Amino acid sequence: MRRGNSAGGRRRRVTAVSLWFVVPALVIYGLVVIYPSISGAVYAFTDWRGGSSASFVGLRNFRELLSDPKTAGALRNTMLLTVVGTVVQTVLGLLLALALNSAIKSRNLLRTLFFAPALLPPVVIAVLWQYLYTPGGVIDRVLDTFGLGALSQNWLGNSSVALWSVLAVIVWQNVGLTMVIYLAGLQGIPDELYEAASIDGAGTMASFWNVTRPMLAPATTIAVALIMISNLKLFDQVFVMTGGGPGYATETLSLVMYKEAFVLGHYGYGAAVALVLTMLVAALVFVQVTITRRFEVEQ
Repeated sequence: MRRGNSAGGRRRRVTAVSLWFVVPALVIYGLVVIYPSISGAVYAFTDWRGGSSASFVGLRNFRELLSDPKTAGALRNTMLLTVVGTVVQTVLGLLLALALNSAIKSRNLLRTLFFAPALLPPVVIAVLWQYLYTPGGVIDRVLDTFGLGALSQNWLGNSSVALWSVLAVIVWQNVGLTMVIYLAGLQGIPDELYEAASIDGAGTMASFWNVTRPMLAPATTIAVALIMISNLKLFDQVFVMTGGGPGYATETLSLVMYKEAFVLGHYGYGAAVALVLTMLVAALVFVQVTITRRFEVEQ
């Protein structure tokens, strides 16, 4: 009994010592993440405009948010970027992964080239493409070279195409990351499954549908979740390339939050927008993960 008590005491001492190593990280996390998050959620129900005075206004900020045409347009743009961007980026990433998972000699170089933009800061990408989109710039000159000069226009100044121009940049930058996720999934599929499918007489499309598709379900869950989160909180590229313009054609919820809080000084209203955006991200990603994981379980 004494030996057992001694061993139990040593385990408790080791556990206590280990906890002390965790405490500093928890304190920093609480000060940097938890406390500001809770404070922001509280200020969303106030009319705080900076300083120390803030009056409780209940749901007034949220009512204004829902009735404000500018914020409604930003929500519409955000959802459009999220839905279309997620579909396009997922499909292109999968196609690239399937192509570069083959035995072509230049596959390593091509993988590097497609993945490289994902490693660059979004601001750098935005400045680069802002230059490329300049009227009469590189893109317009390339179109002229191929006899498509009639398509040239003010890509970021035309309200009908500005949002799509921004979306093209987002997909171009991040499709390489989606490709890498799918490549990891493809390389984890045992060759025996394809051999068995071949013996059963399955062709290329049948093998993809019955072997590759279900085996890539976990990769799809991860890829779609990351794309959705990134597009829902999109800020850097829009801020640098268009500033939300022309007019409010490319405004996003993150940009509305920034302008209301740090430009106009409406911190309470900005916190309300941030809270709505946080809840929107959490709800959509939860639904997406729940749905896509059902396919993993079924398979």
